[in-house]
Amino acid sequence: MDTAREADLVRQRAFRDAMGLFPTGVTLVSARGPDGEDQAITANSVTSVSLGPLLLLVCVEHASRLHHVVLAAGRFAVSVLGLDGEPLSRKLALRGHDTEGALAGVPHHRGPHTGALVLDDALATFECVITAAHPGGDHSVLIGEVLAVEMPRPEAEPLVWHRARYTALAAPPDGEDADATDLTG
Repeated sequence: MDTAREADLVRQRAFRDAMGLFPTGVTLVSARGPDGEDQAITANSVTSVSLGPLLLLVCVEHASRLHHVVLAAGRFAVSVLGLDGEPLSRKLALRGHDTEGALAGVPHHRGPHTGALVLDDALATFECVITAAHPGGDHSVLIGEVLAVEMPRPEAEPLVWHRARYTALAAPPDGEDADATDLTG
């Protein structure tokens, strides 16, 4: 391996490690293609973009099976996973996974606005129509206008990804409430 390639790998590892210090939620992103094909992936690259209009951002790797399906469909759904969603998240994070097999026994339905698979026991779900798709290296950055929001289990604890592993949020010390400051900018 040449030294330039080795240096790139070292920088990539440092970048991944540094980004791993930023805890994120874990989601299932799904789409149903025009031919009826369902695909879903685990994603932590999901964030709010705007309140007017309601916009959500998700990054989808070109190599994933979901990539061509979501672009062809022009619509997608996001299900926010609770702590009990770790086994499903692990299955959908594997390359070449079988979406139908991974969801066997997991309560879900088709979102009425997108036709995409939505988890019945998600903390929250979003159905979106793609308003923009931008190249982002080995991913596409998709901006979706939110068509519908549901909160099946808002009280449940979220599944969190931090330092390259699943974890839970720490509870505030007894007697202290979390500050409800709006950080959306």
